[in-house]
Amino acid sequence: MSVVEDMDTGARMFHLIERLYPICRSITGDGVRQTLAMLKEHIPLQIHEVASGTQVFDWVVPKEWNIRDAYIKNAAGDRVVDFRQHNLHVLNYSVPVHARMTLAELKPHLHSLPDHPDWIPYRTSYYNETWGFCLTQRQLESLQEGEYEVHIDATLAPGHLTYGEYFLPGESTEEVLFYTHVCHPALCNDNLSGIAVTTFLAQWLATQPRHCSYRFVFAPGTIGSITWLSRNEARLPNIKHGLIVALVGDAGAFTLKKTRRGDAKIDRVVRQALRDRGEDCVVVDFAPYGYDERQFCSPGINLPMARLTRTPNGEYPEYHSSADNLQFVQREKLAASLGVCETIVKILEQDRRYLNTNPKCEPQLGKRGLYRKTGGQKDIGAREYALLWVLNLSDGEHSLLDIAQRAALRFDIVSAAADDLLACGLLHEIHQHGSTK
Repeated sequence: MSVVEDMDTGARMFHLIERLYPICRSITGDGVRQTLAMLKEHIPLQIHEVASGTQVFDWVVPKEWNIRDAYIKNAAGDRVVDFRQHNLHVLNYSVPVHARMTLAELKPHLHSLPDHPDWIPYRTSYYNETWGFCLTQRQLESLQEGEYEVHIDATLAPGHLTYGEYFLPGESTEEVLFYTHVCHPALCNDNLSGIAVTTFLAQWLATQPRHCSYRFVFAPGTIGSITWLSRNEARLPNIKHGLIVALVGDAGAFTLKKTRRGDAKIDRVVRQALRDRGEDCVVVDFAPYGYDERQFCSPGINLPMARLTRTPNGEYPEYHSSADNLQFVQREKLAASLGVCETIVKILEQDRRYLNTNPKCEPQLGKRGLYRKTGGQKDIGAREYALLWVLNLSDGEHSLLDIAQRAALRFDIVSAAADDLLACGLLHEIHQHGSTK
């Protein structure tokens, strides 16, 4: 039984999310290190540290941020906002502060969601040194006039940006890149779901025979992908297909955001995988906004990187709030997302081009045991239909993916038909430069 068919897989991914949920992550700091250390229990990640101040294209690796505690106390000494209760309560990357101030002085540093009075917003200030707190609208409205003690016990100092990488070599040096961001605290769909699915995909793939080589990168959003790209320019020509995996635990339909090129093979493979698994899919064109696809698809990089999510960023109410919690992600949706990723890998692995060795009319399949003995039925069956399509389009120009999409058949049925025909000597596989065997 494959990992995707194992009904416990969704529960195991959810358990990983439960363990990761309390960690306060940011684009740098010990939260990222703790997260990657936990992933190393599943896959042998190589951890990279890049010093603050390092030039990465037009950017500079920022100072490292770590936080120990934070609170707002009222005049009675009660913590009315408490980082220990929820790590979204602090504006991510807040500089340290310890002061007393009036409510009027405090309010410009407070962030809430008036339309969702019981949710805490997630807010950041990575590149503008300031401080702040996030709280529910009900908490904000309950604050009384008077003096408040404000304390953020944090450090923002030279350190490192941390990311994890896992490489699985295959028969070919051609690489498939899976990327997911690891910088968000206490947000289960964005992006603990992407972290969990990508980790379990890598774990499964390590047990499989591989034609392609596979690279998995777990890094902070934006600055992490920029840093990785700047340090790996020499290997970019080897990356032939890539996928950003994020927001894959909610109940929404899948969304494929196409590559900048718009017609890359990965665009077609993801659509085929979703169709094969009977999943609804929304397809959107590339735009230079969203997650790290905009770095991988920047004009000077232009890798064939698509993005797979369920409901996209900003398009569900719980996005970037405390409502993106353990109750929001669903075990069965995590398992289904992993299943789609596994199917994507299988299609990439099994897609081939063939040449029909008997192209003048149909070869007699019955005498080779490939066709039913009794004719005349209305329904020839998907397997026999696939045999005929593979024979007809195996002219050296069409791949199995081309055939599956032209025939509106599942890829695994087309691939199995090709295997049968190959075993009977009716096909030759075409390799690079047009050679056959």
